[in-house]
Amino acid sequence: MIATASRAELPIGTTLSSYLAQSTAEAGGDLIEAVAETVTALAGAAAEISGLIARGPLAGALGEATGEVNADGDTQVALDLQANEMVLAALRQAPVAYFASEEEDAILTLAPEAPVSVAVDPLDGSSNVDVNVSIGTIFSVFPTAAAGATASFFRRGEEQLAAGYVVYGPHTDLVLSLGAGVDLFVLDPDSGAFRLARSSLNIPVAAQEFAINASNYRHWHEPIRTFIDDCLEGAEGPRGKNFNMRWVASLVSETHRIFSRGGVFLYPADRRPGYEKGRLRLVYEAAPIAFLVEQAGGAASDGMESILTKVPVELHQRTPLVFGAAEKVRRIAGYHVDPALVRDVPPLFGNRGLFRS
Repeated sequence: MIATASRAELPIGTTLSSYLAQSTAEAGGDLIEAVAETVTALAGAAAEISGLIARGPLAGALGEATGEVNADGDTQVALDLQANEMVLAALRQAPVAYFASEEEDAILTLAPEAPVSVAVDPLDGSSNVDVNVSIGTIFSVFPTAAAGATASFFRRGEEQLAAGYVVYGPHTDLVLSLGAGVDLFVLDPDSGAFRLARSSLNIPVAAQEFAINASNYRHWHEPIRTFIDDCLEGAEGPRGKNFNMRWVASLVSETHRIFSRGGVFLYPADRRPGYEKGRLRLVYEAAPIAFLVEQAGGAASDGMESILTKVPVELHQRTPLVFGAAEKVRRIAGYHVDPALVRDVPPLFGNRGLFRS
């Protein structure tokens, strides 16, 4: 964890490099300096990716399928591969031992004696490239394990030294945690530097939004269906208030909205082949997002168990993911274990004794 006790004192507009320099000076040590250098490299790659995305079709067919699939079976588009190469090239210049990516079949060795290792989803939400909807990059920084590549990543998510995501939208944001809160930086198009825009982000406690892909309703397990049914019944239902539903199909976009407006995000396991254990990847998607969310006062689970306590056994291991306001995440866990929250009749047509007489 990098000490960032005085980050709130830094003025808006402070560059990321100055922010990291101050954080490093306060904490000291080779490991802390390595984290700062690595975050700097990742930010440089993000700025390069942002510039490419900003050119849209002028940069070529960025959203065109390559005919290839990644190690997890997802179709790759051109920008997936370009973003991966940009991030990898940047990290080759940083003190990084091992590189784990959604777009790589296995962990790559860069500089095995280096103190930190990095897991990345280089381009989250690539299905949105051609429709000009926000997409992003997600990253996680771990201390390199003495036992090598696998041990550096197959560990509890709470052991991360830093995590962040970049969202490429109307402007480019970097949301970063060094283990002592979460801060927001914006890419300044004039200088090319990321500058501090907001300090000490906290996920709003009160919100009436949930994000889920409702087209999969028929495949969900009963606890998830019941939770969503209760939300959809609105003010007349057991929750006693109306809710809005959102779904962008871009994890970073969903996360960014929850940081801004609160609510809860659900990507549950379901009955479809290939979705039995969830769909998002634990190492380079769920774990870094969970780290950020919990640093901002929220919670993240697989529906019942904390994401940050889960230990991966495979690089591309999948997991269900529920995150957002802590109370809402706990409530969803309750639907899995509390018999009083289980409906006895088909959804949308029954009353339950816990809330109604």
